[in-house]
Amino acid sequence: MMSADFGEIVQFPSNGSTATGYLACPQAGGGPGVIVIQEWWGLVPHIKDVANRLAKEGFLALAPDLYHGETATSPDQAGKLMMSLRIDQAERELSGAADFLIGFPSSTGEKVGVVGFCMGGALSLYAATKNPRIGACVVFYGGHPNVKPDLPQLHAPVLGFYAGRDTFVTPESVEVLSEELKAHGKQATLHIYPDTDHGFFNDTRPEVYSPLRAAEAWKEMIAFFRERLV
Repeated sequence: MMSADFGEIVQFPSNGSTATGYLACPQAGGGPGVIVIQEWWGLVPHIKDVANRLAKEGFLALAPDLYHGETATSPDQAGKLMMSLRIDQAERELSGAADFLIGFPSSTGEKVGVVGFCMGGALSLYAATKNPRIGACVVFYGGHPNVKPDLPQLHAPVLGFYAGRDTFVTPESVEVLSEELKAHGKQATLHIYPDTDHGFFNDTRPEVYSPLRAAEAWKEMIAFFRERLV
């Protein structure tokens, strides 16, 4: 169930410019930072809700607005926005988000976590190969044709959740990724849920949402972040 916003839109420095995002803070005080990376729909209420839920678990959560105010309501529109995204600019904004979280007054720890969904999942893994300040990387069915993570440079352990009925990020592609990570000696746990579709974590999309698998993944992700970041 969606929770009411208790966060706020903030601005943060990004490579000589300014980026914006949705920040949700733990009500009990400080905590480790986690970057939440949007699906191809944009910074929609679902992504804000993920940040809110992370804040309720004790994390300082920031969801950068990589589309700079634009959101999509149809797959065609979302696909156009995703393909027009400048990956280099997105990576700089994610790096700025990491700096912002680490420097935030109530932040704890010297590293941040990152979690992304769909397009954001690909960017989550990509950011973890670019930024040594990322200490834990979570990927939900991550895929983007223009995002090619440099896996030998991966700085963080990876936890991934994928869908067995996914035709965009296929189980076969996940197996290839798993083998590549093993070949490079990286620490990764990748789950493929055979009874799920792409987007199974998104509770605003009843046609694909899986309450059981979403709950399982959430529980494991929170434990992963607590082990790696707290």
